[in-house]
Amino acid sequence: MRVRLTIMALRPTNADRMPATAKKNSPPASKKKAAPASKAAAKPENKLAKLGLHNDMDLVLHLPLRYEDETTLMSIAEASLRGLQTVQVEGVVTACEVQFRPRRQLIVTVGDDSGQLTMRFINFYGSQTKQLAEGTRVRVRGELRHGFFGAEMVHPSYKVVNEGAPLPDVLTPVYPAGEGLSQAYLRKAIANAMSRLDWSDTLPPSMLETLNLAGFEPSVRLLHNPPPDVDEHALIERSHPAWIRMKFDELLAQQLSLKRAQAARRAKTSRALPVTGRITEELTKVLPFQLTGAQQRVLDEIRADLRQSFPMQRLLQGDVGSGKTVVAALAAAQAIDSGCQAVLMAPTEILAEQHFRKIAAWMEPLNVGVAWLSGSQKKKEKIEALAHIESGAARLVIGTHALIQDTVQFENLGLVIVDEQHRFGVGQRLALRNKSFNPTDREVAAVPHQLMMSATPIPRTLAMTYYADLEVSVIDELPPGRSPIVTRVIDQNRRDEVIERVHAAALEGKQIYWVCPLIEESEALQLQTATDTHAALSAALPDLQIGLVHGRMKPVEKQIVMEGFSRGAIHLLVATTVIEVGVDVPNASLMVIEHAERFGLSQLHQLRGRVGRGSAASVCLLLYQGPLGGTAKQRLATMRETTDGFEIARRDLDIRGPGEFLGARQSGEAMLRFADLATDQWLVEKARDTAQALLQHAPDIVDRHLARWLGGREDFLKV
Repeated sequence: MRVRLTIMALRPTNADRMPATAKKNSPPASKKKAAPASKAAAKPENKLAKLGLHNDMDLVLHLPLRYEDETTLMSIAEASLRGLQTVQVEGVVTACEVQFRPRRQLIVTVGDDSGQLTMRFINFYGSQTKQLAEGTRVRVRGELRHGFFGAEMVHPSYKVVNEGAPLPDVLTPVYPAGEGLSQAYLRKAIANAMSRLDWSDTLPPSMLETLNLAGFEPSVRLLHNPPPDVDEHALIERSHPAWIRMKFDELLAQQLSLKRAQAARRAKTSRALPVTGRITEELTKVLPFQLTGAQQRVLDEIRADLRQSFPMQRLLQGDVGSGKTVVAALAAAQAIDSGCQAVLMAPTEILAEQHFRKIAAWMEPLNVGVAWLSGSQKKKEKIEALAHIESGAARLVIGTHALIQDTVQFENLGLVIVDEQHRFGVGQRLALRNKSFNPTDREVAAVPHQLMMSATPIPRTLAMTYYADLEVSVIDELPPGRSPIVTRVIDQNRRDEVIERVHAAALEGKQIYWVCPLIEESEALQLQTATDTHAALSAALPDLQIGLVHGRMKPVEKQIVMEGFSRGAIHLLVATTVIEVGVDVPNASLMVIEHAERFGLSQLHQLRGRVGRGSAASVCLLLYQGPLGGTAKQRLATMRETTDGFEIARRDLDIRGPGEFLGARQSGEAMLRFADLATDQWLVEKARDTAQALLQHAPDIVDRHLARWLGGREDFLKV
């Protein structure tokens, strides 16, 4: 029984500011009047909350971005000899006037016994002319250079001082700040928080000595107020012992939280799915290929997890084309054999359609009901399909975000499979998992087993840090018969040559993808669009059948085009990135990616994986528009040099960092503020081992450390 159901899909849902005091200068924000803000929004505590600063510990751990050295003064003459360096001088205002040529600007002359310099402000408040009146003593800090007015500083920081005013004895911190929060306010708020804080160290002295770590209080105090003789390079590079302690504590809190979440998961009840019976055996027989050794290994790992009475939480990684879908189908077969339903959720309709067609073709001859939920469906058919799912007639359900709608109820859900899991938010993954209640026994809230799949390989350090609550299986072997993919990087100026190559390939019976980054013309990004490219290629190659597919087309329209391409009726498919995952056309052996410099490494690798699925030698041409920036050069060089997904992922992590690599908003993971996985791998392993020891022998330390660093916000790390 095949049930096709379509439901309206749910959509997944600074600059450093100068102190704004009467004695500090700041340029006007804008000549336009700002929209009036509510009094509540204007309160400083609400502005702090926008930065995530809710309590004293949040403030104390709001560490500086950089520092300014206001501990020394130079004479103006000495500063003039220093070249383009930031210096601090003190003098008396000898002239202050607004000039209108060559443009409106405030010119202030300051002198000491050794000479004079000019402060020049292009943007300024009218009140500054009074604040900097003749005879006022000011302390000025900025980059001194020789310009039209002689020795000058353009928009320096300054403050009015009395003669003989003492200099600071520590470096001045500059904090990350939001709109309307001055550095002066932040410094005062942080200093007050530090005066109230309980400084008790969460780690005992013996452990600090063993781990060779500095104390918490001296580390934090040094980072907020470092002495002038501090190793500035170590501070900037975050290799100072004080920074090492902050990084370790942060990593330790994350590891403790993840491991505790893992223990809590294992304490939950799940339906054991022990049976590999008729469906599993017959599915194995009807598959038109043999499983690779890697596929069989990861399948054994998944089957062992499904037999447990606590919920499986496993991440299945496999490079593009490694055969994750068949492993998922066999895992679903085990759930069905054990009397439960299984559900597979994919992020795009095209990918859901591919999964549905492939898995349903395997399952339906075995009399397994398969339902598919995606875009739109007639009301009558929708009601019928929902009834099949709720009654259990549909044993396997495949779809997109539509699966998490309230109207979708399962009879006995035992296994949740989420493909391309990093594309779903935490709330979406939880909503699907929570559909496991049995309507006949709502008191039994068995948590379903969960298998997450990703074709974006995650480097070991990243997996160990962000997915410590997951067991990880890796398919590290491609099926036999896959052809190697040769990648070439080509300047956009050779576009005509590329079109000729496409024509020749089509005449040889090959099929081609042409990928564009946009659907419609954009003035901001002068890129060739999919619609324009389709029109241009249709005119240039009138003897070819050329299709177009993009995300704004109706599902039925996309389906018709994709079916035509799959059966060979379309020679050349012009597409946006909707074909990034799930499209499997073995005869397609040439891909052109337009404006490849605009794509990320992971996306380029996913797109390239649409070719090389048959026996013919395959080629990927990366068209770029010069000149290229440094990051774009690194990406294109990586694509040219390797097809290994794990090596590409490692380089992608180096280029983008963990926050962008995982996608903070979509993944829901709490990004690290201080530790850098590219350079602090040794600390990750030390924190992991320490977390394990503390959980076994010192639960009181665990509670104190998590309270300090996460403050009850552990839920971010549990899905």
